[in-house]
Amino acid sequence: MSNSNAYEPPKVWTWDEENGGNWSSINRPIAGPTHEKVLPRGKHPLQLYSLATPNGVKVTILLEELLALGEQGAEYNAHLVKIGDGDQFSSGFVDLNPNSKIPVLLDTETGSRVFESGAILLYLADKFGHFLPKDIAGRTETLNWLFWLQGSAPYLGGGFGHFYAYAPEKLEYPINRFAMEAKRQLDVLDRQLADNRFIGGDDYTIADMAIWPWYGNLVLGKVYEAGEFLDVESYKNLRRWAEEIGTRPTVQRGRMVNRAFGEPHEQLHERHDASDFELRTQDKLEPAEEAS
Repeated sequence: MSNSNAYEPPKVWTWDEENGGNWSSINRPIAGPTHEKVLPRGKHPLQLYSLATPNGVKVTILLEELLALGEQGAEYNAHLVKIGDGDQFSSGFVDLNPNSKIPVLLDTETGSRVFESGAILLYLADKFGHFLPKDIAGRTETLNWLFWLQGSAPYLGGGFGHFYAYAPEKLEYPINRFAMEAKRQLDVLDRQLADNRFIGGDDYTIADMAIWPWYGNLVLGKVYEAGEFLDVESYKNLRRWAEEIGTRPTVQRGRMVNRAFGEPHEQLHERHDASDFELRTQDKLEPAEEAS
């Protein structure tokens, strides 16, 4: 690798608004709202503000799974947040999540705001008593993998995904560095699934729902178009798991909610009632920028 164009960091870093790749229009080094806007509210106890990125899909999969079990208290309104337009920097959104990232959940029954996707999964699993084992050993193993995902996915998305798919130029060192880490993570999962049907053992849990939108979609060729580059076909156990979960109707519905990119028939921009899946028509769909 040549160092002829080596970057020399300045003594004090300053923000270059024009050098941010695909997301330069919304990335910034400060927090807080950029504009005033009240968030919409629906009729159900749970109000979700999200976009169908891997982090957003985690939550809608769990909500659809809970509804499939007959938990009517899990009915929810899913409001679309167009992160490419900066919706996450509205005053209403920042009030719920000062970190300005999707997804965020408002439980109107308890008055609780819940931000960070892993925290939302844990909150809903505890509230409804599903998809998180009751025994201490099973619960701990599930949370091991939930927190593994929360710590690992940024290396896949913000690391490999950014430099491989979104950076303004292809750079050898960061792509190699994060490709190596992505493959190590894939191998961790593949080894775990060699002796387990699901990530935590015999039971399908919130750990599977957290990991599938990232690593399941990666080995199924649905994110970053990097399957050949990362040789995802070699992770046989991980692929078996990803395919099994991907056939669940609840997962297919969850993947559609707040989706405003990709194939039109896979999009449901907002979800306010279960019948929205059947009532969806092509003329309701509007193109939107794809996000990771």
